[in-house]
This record gives sequence, structure tokens and C-alpha cells, in this order.
Amino acid sequence: MQNDAFDLILPEHRTSCAVFASPHSARNYPHAFVRQSVLDEHIIRSSEDAFVDQLFGCAPEFGAPFLKAGVPRAYLDLNRSPDELDPALIEGVEKHGHNPRVASGLGVIPRVVANGRAIYRGKLRRAEAQRRIDQYWYPYHHALQNLLDQALSDHGRAILIDCHSMPHEAMDGIARSGVKRPEIVLGDRFGAAANGEIVDRIESAFATAGFVVSRNAPFAGAYVTQAYGRPSRQQHAIQVEIDRSIYMNEILIRPNKNFDAFQRTLRGVIAEISAIGQRRMPLAAE
Repeated sequence: MQNDAFDLILPEHRTSCAVFASPHSARNYPHAFVRQSVLDEHIIRSSEDAFVDQLFGCAPEFGAPFLKAGVPRAYLDLNRSPDELDPALIEGVEKHGHNPRVASGLGVIPRVVANGRAIYRGKLRRAEAQRRIDQYWYPYHHALQNLLDQALSDHGRAILIDCHSMPHEAMDGIARSGVKRPEIVLGDRFGAAANGEIVDRIESAFATAGFVVSRNAPFAGAYVTQAYGRPSRQQHAIQVEIDRSIYMNEILIRPNKNFDAFQRTLRGVIAEISAIGQRRMPLAAE
């Protein structure tokens, strides 16, 4: 199932309560947007979770649906609330309190890409911001909630795996502290977004595959984990951040020589995660 807002890949048989989603990996930049930007077509991709959709695209083979964004993060950030509007970018928006994401230019319509580089020459009309939200944000999130509702109905619980990548430099502070540099960061908002047993099993799947895993530092989860993580209702949300340098050249935004091997290893992890909520098939009568 595909439209402008998202691409949904469903398994032939939906046997898992897991739902995999990638809100930041789209790379089809609208021509009008690129012309409007002060950035070139390469730099504008710097905040993109490049190739994450390819890495997690095998999830339907293990009985879990995979939802991916239809528009890039620099154009519209699906991991933000629709009311996180930046008054420094959007005309007619008044400042209401202090939101650190909006203040840094990373609202639902981002003002900057990685390293704080401005996207636009001037401000956007409020109507343009609302058009993007109506056309892309709401359909994506309606599709996501529908998938979780179906998992809850079929299995009694839903596990959202929110798939992301992080710059290698994001872990520099932890590496300097003498702790082994994490390659995978799991965010469950310090236990508020998911049951600890489920997060333990996800961590074990990555660790058994040979990865160094940490939790909630420096990424505990943003809007998606906060909005969808409802463990008391058996709806769990876990953000997965992968060090980009493992599988890609971050400067050139190209897969590196380790991409295929990493993809094969991650495939096993995805299979393990999908099995957490796997439907047990009845035994055939003897």
C-alpha cells in the first residue's frame, strides 16, 4: 500500500504483534522544496536516516508490517507533534513556552538540518506548513495507529519499533567517558514507553548479534515513543538508533563495504524482535 504520505509493506500473514516504522528515511525531495532551499541536494540530506528503510525492509518476511515515510525529514518531521511549529520559520506562529526541539530549529517543519545549517532563505506561510501537516503527517500517523490497533486486536499487545540512525559523532561524549562506544541506542523514555521485559529482549537480540547496546542516552525517544508508548494498555514503543558509520559513508551518504554484512546480521535481529510477539500456531492433530 503506497501513497504520497507513506509506503506500507504488509506481510503475507501477519503473525507478529510487532510494527516496524521508519519516519526519517524518505529521500524523494520535492523539486519546489529543493529550489526554495539555500542548501544543495546533498547537504539537505544530512539529517536523513539514509538507508534505514532498506535495513528494516525485511520485517514483513517475519510476519510484521513495515511503515515508511513518504516525505523526507527536512521537509516534514514525522517524529514531532503537529503543533511543534517554529515561530522563527513560520509566519503567524506565536511562541508558547519553551520547547527545546523547536528552539533549535527542529520542529515539525524543520528550520535547519544537521549541524544547524539553515534550510530556507526566509519564512514560510502558515498555510504552507498546515498543508504539509494535513497532506503527510496525519495520514502517516493514522496508518501507524491503525497498525497498532490491529496488533492489539489480534494479539492483545502491540510493539512499535521506531527505526532510526544516528551520526557516529553522537556518541563521542560517551566514548570519552571511558565506556565502550554504543552502536545501538534503545529509547523507551526511561521505562515510560515500554515494558522492561520487552526492552530486555530487544536489547538481548542486538547484544547476541554482537552489538554494543545502551539505553536512553543520548536518545530516549521523541514524539513517537511518547505518543504511542502506552505499556499499561499493552501498547509499547521502542526507538532504535543505529550508528550510521557501521553501514554507510556519512559524508558521501552512500552504503559502505560493510553494508551487506550488516544488513544480514540485522535481519537476524529483526527476526528475533518479531518473534517476541509471534502468534503460536496450533499443532496439527495427530
